[in-house]
Amino acid sequence: MVQQSFYEAFKAAERMSPEALFVAHSRTRPDTIQLAEIVRQGEMVGQSLIDLGIRPGDVVGVMLPPWSEWLALMVGAAYAGAVFMPIVTFYKGKELQFILRHSRARIVVTPDSYRGVDYKKLVDTCVGPAGRPLHMVVGASVEGTIPFPAMLTPERFTGPHAVAADAFSFLVFTSGTTADPKGVMHSGRTLLSEIEVQANWRGDAETDINLSPWPPGHVAGALQLLRFLVLGTPVVAMDEWNAEEAARLIERYRITGSSGTPYHMAGLLDAAETGGHDLSSLKHYVLGAAPVPASVVQRCVDYGISVVHAYGSSEHPTVTMGKPDDPLAARLDTEGRLMPGSEILIVDDQDQPVTSGDGEILTRGPELFLGYLDAELNAAAFTADGWYRTGDIGFLDDSGFLHITDRKKDIIIRGGENISSREVEDAMRSLPGVTDAAAVAVKDERLGERVKVFIEGRDVTLDEISRHFLGLGIAKQKIPEFIERVDALPRNATGKVLKPLLRAQPRTG
Repeated sequence: MVQQSFYEAFKAAERMSPEALFVAHSRTRPDTIQLAEIVRQGEMVGQSLIDLGIRPGDVVGVMLPPWSEWLALMVGAAYAGAVFMPIVTFYKGKELQFILRHSRARIVVTPDSYRGVDYKKLVDTCVGPAGRPLHMVVGASVEGTIPFPAMLTPERFTGPHAVAADAFSFLVFTSGTTADPKGVMHSGRTLLSEIEVQANWRGDAETDINLSPWPPGHVAGALQLLRFLVLGTPVVAMDEWNAEEAARLIERYRITGSSGTPYHMAGLLDAAETGGHDLSSLKHYVLGAAPVPASVVQRCVDYGISVVHAYGSSEHPTVTMGKPDDPLAARLDTEGRLMPGSEILIVDDQDQPVTSGDGEILTRGPELFLGYLDAELNAAAFTADGWYRTGDIGFLDDSGFLHITDRKKDIIIRGGENISSREVEDAMRSLPGVTDAAAVAVKDERLGERVKVFIEGRDVTLDEISRHFLGLGIAKQKIPEFIERVDALPRNATGKVLKPLLRAQPRTG
């Protein structure tokens, strides 16, 4: 069992792999830097955080793309004994306001501007119970904020604040099934256990060169960067997805491993075929975060890339994963087998184990989160004996492979991004003339799923919906892409909308 805190793990990696390279592929802040330099900068940042009054247990919000500053701030937060909280960069005022207030973050770090967003203006709208958090910016100096370079010149070092391996040290928000995001709490032990198990399962940490397309505001992206900090595994991180650039990077850096959604993988293969890029170094690819079409996996197999599925969540990052030597049918149609240390229990609606057929998937294991920041959510999330309720429906076959057949959680997974159906529906109901709405996922070959809404009331256009959602401060990824007006939504005798009937209808409309 892992017995280290984050800071202890980072220092051990620095001793073992000081020259390991991190490459930020970015039009804004391209960078190539060694692990030893990241740790050196991180310790200066950590001391400066202490000097600013950040104490053990305080939350440091980092709303940055996968730049080297993100890594230095992760080290710095660990040095200060603080809780590191990555935030998705495309969140707008509604989401950011909730996250900063709910977490009571003492400081938030953002770019000066990025992809057209003025972050000073954005953060200024987010005042919490303790007032406006300190605001640090990466990039050009902005009046009223702390410039990141100032964090690299502490006057003295008082030493790191030691924290236990089990201490609450990492906080990430996920949409889940409710309109408001949920704060998922992790410790050094839970996430370091995830990295250790992955390394042992895959057996390629020492020779791997990884390409990460994930934004680090999500667990998937954060874990890719943590893998570099903990194992010294070289990583090339993209702060903006472009399939053609990804194919070039694989060819240039001789990338051996990557992960992503069907959208990423299909785009990468298309770019390689049209641009003539050499992907022969790419040996393995993990597909997850969205329903995976078998056709995408088959294309990879035809291309000589070993592809496996994985199943997990922010709460329990990797529960199952396939292996390259698994039978092709298993790699095409299942989520793989249990990761070492993780457990699965399939139960019925009364929490009784199911001996045949499918049921709700419960999990537990060393990577399982500590609980939600809002403790009131924990009673529904866990059984009395500590099993986590995933809300997904499935079964384990006779060979131990996990099959996902449905999900209780009413979320839509678009390009790996969890979208709350309720949030979409609430926004639609606030549109004048719309009396009711139901949001469902429709399958998509590239993004996995897209958002469709069925509405009762007047006819509305997609352009009108888009303007309405943006006016509410809702991220554009959540805006419905298909709409259908109905005289009445199908309901059961108690008035509950029968979404399976809506999901079965054609995508267009």
